[in-house]
Amino acid sequence: MQHSALRFSNVVVDSPALILLRHGTKLLQSGGRRWTLQSGDAIAVAGGQAFDVSNRLSAAGLYEARWLMWDKALIERFMQTAPAGRPLSGAMVLKQVSTEFVATADRAVAAISDPSGLAEDVARHRLAELLVWLSVAGIQFTTAQTTTATSQLRRLFAESAAEAWTMPRVAARLAMSEATLRRRLHSEGTSFGNLLADVRMSHAMTLLQSTDHPVAHIALKVGYESASRFAIRFRERFGFAPTAIRGHRRARA
Repeated sequence: MQHSALRFSNVVVDSPALILLRHGTKLLQSGGRRWTLQSGDAIAVAGGQAFDVSNRLSAAGLYEARWLMWDKALIERFMQTAPAGRPLSGAMVLKQVSTEFVATADRAVAAISDPSGLAEDVARHRLAELLVWLSVAGIQFTTAQTTTATSQLRRLFAESAAEAWTMPRVAARLAMSEATLRRRLHSEGTSFGNLLADVRMSHAMTLLQSTDHPVAHIALKVGYESASRFAIRFRERFGFAPTAIRGHRRARA
């Protein structure tokens, strides 16, 4: 949820995802392509892509969207029995999805929001049911993953954003020398420190939008003991303070 209109640059969607827009307007841009969602629309996004994202408030001053992302194992399990289809590349908008589709998405969210509430097999089934809906709409996710150093590090850092990752430790995990890792990252236009900071800030953005945790708590969750230093880094990355996401709600409290 957001309580002010905001634009996010170069947001990386690492895994296949479904975004269901409840209130407001969402615009995504990538490589010269543009997708626009209105309230009631959904969009399926192939993993391993970066987007510029603009979220705008509705006439009532609301913005709310639900994201679901699938683990590779869940997709592979579904593909074993699903009809063969063309894997999604880029993204695909579903205009004004049905109430049944929304109910299926809500059940999937409920299944993973409270891990203790349902048996794991039931939760998997609910997520697979949503993949069936997407398959009927002609959307099939792929489990193919890029093997760039950048993508490998993003997946590794995402496992624990707060962890004190170091170049020697990461190089050992990837079975390469530090010099080789540094060269590969340089050739891909990034660096170890910038990549770690970006994963942490992206995770922080998700927590700011989807939880009520205080900013100081979120700072700790992404590896910053100092909330002020975290806020500075967040502003450098996105162009606005962490509190901007929640500003209007707090003003009304």
